[in-house]
Amino acid sequence: MIEVLVVDDDVRVADVNAAYVEKIPGFHVAAKAHSAGEALRLVEETPVDLVLLDHYLPDETGLAVVRALRERGHQADVIMVTAARDVSTVQAAMRHGALQYLVKPFSYAGLRAKLDAYAMLRRTLDGGGEAEQAEVDRMFGALSSTPAPELPKGHSPTTAELVRRALMAADGPVSAQDLADRTRLSRQTAQRYLKLLERTGRVHLSLRYGDTGRPEHRYVWAASV
Repeated sequence: MIEVLVVDDDVRVADVNAAYVEKIPGFHVAAKAHSAGEALRLVEETPVDLVLLDHYLPDETGLAVVRALRERGHQADVIMVTAARDVSTVQAAMRHGALQYLVKPFSYAGLRAKLDAYAMLRRTLDGGGEAEQAEVDRMFGALSSTPAPELPKGHSPTTAELVRRALMAADGPVSAQDLADRTRLSRQTAQRYLKLLERTGRVHLSLRYGDTGRPEHRYVWAASV
């Protein structure tokens, strides 16, 4: 069962969104919050897999909540809910670990399509395998409110998401070999995705010097530093 925290400053909207979530097989509303402070407190107290997070809250923005979650080491996935197509805000939220976003007002069918795709993506990643490319495209297309950015040829969105999760779950900087061990990818594949994420600003690179030989490249998710 995927445990969901529903966050919206409007009590009635939160109730409606929670009712929508409860109707979708495999999902359960663990709690509801109406402010950023309440959302952060509930995540500390309640096991949560996914946060359906309104961007406009009375005390802080949804983006600030995402940042705070990552700074505190919480790895729950986040789907941002916004009343406007604020691309810069969405991009900033995604840099800090938000999965995707949803534009208000949305229907039950729209939310279900996104959550069904999210559940499918979780099953694929938790199983440690690669889906067929057509299936990957379908999952990410359903998760996106706008077309997902294209990855360079030869890169899989599923693998990129697997690497992202592993980096966010790490206690500190990791090497390509560390990441390969955590994800069951080859070292070469892990290195390729780390370099891609570094070029796009999602990952920070540092060097660790030993007694001899070349320095070891160490990578950390950008929101963790």
